[in-house]
Amino acid sequence: MNVTIQSVKFDAADRLKDFIEQKVSKLDVFFDRIIDADVILKLDKSETTENKVAEISLNVPGADLFAKKQSKTFEEAIDLSCEALRKQLIKKKEKVKSK
Repeated sequence: MNVTIQSVKFDAADRLKDFIEQKVSKLDVFFDRIIDADVILKLDKSETTENKVAEISLNVPGADLFAKKQSKTFEEAIDLSCEALRKQLIKKKEKVKSK
């Protein structure tokens, strides 16, 4: 799976990029036909500490799956987004099996 990472208005550290690639690559376990993944990292301008936003879009045959989470750290936002996508992938796999 090809993982594309974009950080909006800042440069993501290599450690963060490696973390993202590792987490997103694990989604292959739940649905093996993922074509690619687009990850967008943003800083929200709100005054709260939970201003890190992670958006992940997975391109799978028949549909695109999307998750957007906001948290205190990018790592936590990625974890939450991957968990949301994991649930979506399991549902997608069940639909494919039932056809």
